[in-house]
Amino acid sequence: MIGILGGMGTQAGLDFCNKLAILYRGKIDQDYPLFLLYNKSNIPGRPESIGIHTGKLSGKVNDKKNKKKYLSVLKSLDKGCKLLKKSKCKFIVIPCNTAHYWYDDLKKKIKLPIINMPKEVFVYTRKKCKRNSSIGLLATEGTLKTGVYNRFFDKDFNLIFPNKAVQNSSVNKAIKLVKMGKVKLASKVIKPAIDFLIKKKCKKIILGCTELPIAIFAFKSFKTIKSSKIFLDPNLILANAAMKKYQSK
Repeated sequence: MIGILGGMGTQAGLDFCNKLAILYRGKIDQDYPLFLLYNKSNIPGRPESIGIHTGKLSGKVNDKKNKKKYLSVLKSLDKGCKLLKKSKCKFIVIPCNTAHYWYDDLKKKIKLPIINMPKEVFVYTRKKCKRNSSIGLLATEGTLKTGVYNRFFDKDFNLIFPNKAVQNSSVNKAIKLVKMGKVKLASKVIKPAIDFLIKKKCKKIILGCTELPIAIFAFKSFKTIKSSKIFLDPNLILANAAMKKYQSK
């Protein structure tokens, strides 16, 4: 059984489950994959728990206040994973990009495989794009600040981010709108950030916050999402990776 630690945010977790079901649609109920979603929406805010003095990767927190915040999130993620393990899940996925800042320390605590979303996106991108290509990244400030994508991409690709003004007025606002359920408005608000990265000649654009595919593909068919030539949807890539592991058992 696939364990899904969701709630970061709630719609992103449901979006992952939906993609998992549609990708591997069965003819009867029993054909569908077994998965358990724990919508742990009480995990402390990930971007808010990083802090301006936090190091790039886990375990490198430089002051007591930020360390307390970091450990608070880690403890909550740990509890969620342990519940999934207790429920007989064979491995875990976390459909939240920013949460992967805690991946290394979480993996030490949980004796169960956890699929690394940013790593899976990198593996997929390497198959699709030439080395040294410019790849756009739309994400929360927390994801950008902690380098959860940079740690995989920097050796092979040139990651491009929106400037501060576009990040604040377009990306951050669109993410907030999706969390509020205002998806149609979010789909309009995110357009300046997309245009910014296209002008930078990015070959692909990673939708590095799981709320963003919901905004960009709002009211579009699943076929459109799968066939998108420029956008990389980490939730979709993670769903494929999860099913590959599930079917190998």
